Amino acid sequence: MTARGWFLFAAMSVIWGVPYLLIKITVEGVSAPVLVFARTVIGAAVLVPLALSRAAWAPVLRCWKPVLVFAFFEIVAAWLMLSDAERHITSSLTGLLIAASPIIAALLDRLTGGERRLGVTRITGLGVGLAGVAVLAGPEITGGSAWPVAEVLLVATCYAIAPLVAGRHLADVPALPMTAACLGVAAVVYAGPAVATWPTAMPSARVLVAVATLAVVCTAVAFIVFFALIREVGPTRALVFTYVNPAVALAAGVVVLSEPLTPWNVAGLALILGGSVLATRRSGPAPAAPG
Repeated sequence: MTARGWFLFAAMSVIWGVPYLLIKITVEGVSAPVLVFARTVIGAAVLVPLALSRAAWAPVLRCWKPVLVFAFFEIVAAWLMLSDAERHITSSLTGLLIAASPIIAALLDRLTGGERRLGVTRITGLGVGLAGVAVLAGPEITGGSAWPVAEVLLVATCYAIAPLVAGRHLADVPALPMTAACLGVAAVVYAGPAVATWPTAMPSARVLVAVATLAVVCTAVAFIVFFALIREVGPTRALVFTYVNPAVALAAGVVVLSEPLTPWNVAGLALILGGSVLATRRSGPAPAAPG
């Protein structure tokens, strides 16, 4: 990998590893619909001018149905549940549970007629990864956080479904205009709920900075950097950073927010990442899941 490739890889590992920390900070001052609306409207405003070519938008319009399905799972449903869940559980636990998405993707791919077979290695990976999810979720469920944990696992499922939709129905659609369109659709969906739950007082500077960073860096810039990484190293190698994100999320929560670092977190992280590597070994890493 070139020096530029390593730089882009490191950038993506951080950019899509810290959203869970920023979401945790943001939900202290704004509602989940306001947060999702801010991320999507600002992200769309940045990306749309970069994809003004009529030729680029033609495939998006032609495949509008799967684009809407992709937008629903990748952004509309996922980001709301993610923001709501972080009102009740730590950002580090959220990032660790999201790491289950490659495990879920591998299982869904097979159950929905995918070509990848579940050999011994992949079945072992699924089992190890699911054991990691149980290690992480068990203490929280018994401690009264069952619904937030379920929300995060539903988000992981959304992040597993969206790439399957994209891979099977949107392979020929340019990524930049498709992403801009998805963000625009989500912004329209959440405009009403955002207005209805708009904060009555100005949020703190800490919250405003977190919202701005999420919208500009972790949404708009993230997709631009991600596409550059794909062009530099190819789609398969580009997605390896998926395995780094949970560690970044765990470290960010512990260092910045003083969230507890428990043996359950460490064990769950090791099991999920090990299971993900085994479950996706034959076809490369699973698609990335932006926070």
